[in-house]
Amino acid sequence: MGLNIRDIIPKKELQLESLNGKTLCVDAFNTLYQFLSSVRQMDGTPLMDSKKQITSHLSGILYRNAALLEQGIKLVYVFDGKAPDLKAKTHKKRKEAKELAAEKYEEAKQEEDIMRMKRYSSQLVRLDDEMIKESKELLIAMGVAIVQAPSEGEAEAAYLAKKKEVYAAASQDYDSLLFGTPRLIQNLTLARKRKTISGYREVNPELIDLQEVLDRLEIDLDQLICLGILVGTDYNPKGIPGIGQKKALQIVQKFKQPVLIFKEINEKISSLPEEDQFDWKEIFALFHKHPVKDVEFDFGKIDEDKIREILVTRHEFSEERVEKQIERLRKIEEKGKQKGLDKWF
Repeated sequence: MGLNIRDIIPKKELQLESLNGKTLCVDAFNTLYQFLSSVRQMDGTPLMDSKKQITSHLSGILYRNAALLEQGIKLVYVFDGKAPDLKAKTHKKRKEAKELAAEKYEEAKQEEDIMRMKRYSSQLVRLDDEMIKESKELLIAMGVAIVQAPSEGEAEAAYLAKKKEVYAAASQDYDSLLFGTPRLIQNLTLARKRKTISGYREVNPELIDLQEVLDRLEIDLDQLICLGILVGTDYNPKGIPGIGQKKALQIVQKFKQPVLIFKEINEKISSLPEEDQFDWKEIFALFHKHPVKDVEFDFGKIDEDKIREILVTRHEFSEERVEKQIERLRKIEEKGKQKGLDKWF
């Protein structure tokens, strides 16, 4: 779901090669959901093994991350911990959206409408505990570091970026900006080509620089947080009806201070249905003081046997294809060792 401020945020397209040598903190849940919704069969159903276990996320982890590691990028996947109580409204809204999508999917299936089946099936994705556990196992086996956040993964990613432990947070959502990440990279784990009506087009990573955003919009971080609350965050998903990105920007630019901003629209908040009303101070404080922790990254060695066991033995991936990716990872590891040796000469 996430924060929708894409129309007012300046971005800069990057070539993947420019991220060589950088450590990036990837929003794990955002990325796994992305794999589950995009790595699919022609009718929109996810990839599955013969036991009907979904494997789209594992396929995404293997192929997309191998391509990033090959570019000399170090990856840290940060997983969500306990969700704040304020997120209950968002969870309810997502559940309702899935129920509606399930109905629409069944209608499309009866009508044999492949395009509609594909559209609605991607909205039905669920990430269960076993899928999360296996994702962590495969990432570790590939030499990717994982971090278990105490609460929101995006807050932890922003904290690590602010401490310069990582170069940037990586997510398709914009929430990390409100948590104060100095840099946010989007499109990192997307397929490099996207199908459009006119054919395929190249998809490159995009860099969002927080200071550049604030300078361009002529606001500070507190005002950006207020703007997000007006539009709608995961803690007040509906925001204020009638206030979109551009109008929200005008409001925060005019009234500047959080107290004055929300004094101006307090009547609108009070007039919302009770279930959509929110305490802006509570949400504002959560972006400033979210639970985070210090961590040390463990970029372990590639565990070839574990990769084979997860993908080939458990989930019946093509042995030949998996071996090709293992060979790819082996070369990446050998290249890293050689670089380490070169430093001594």
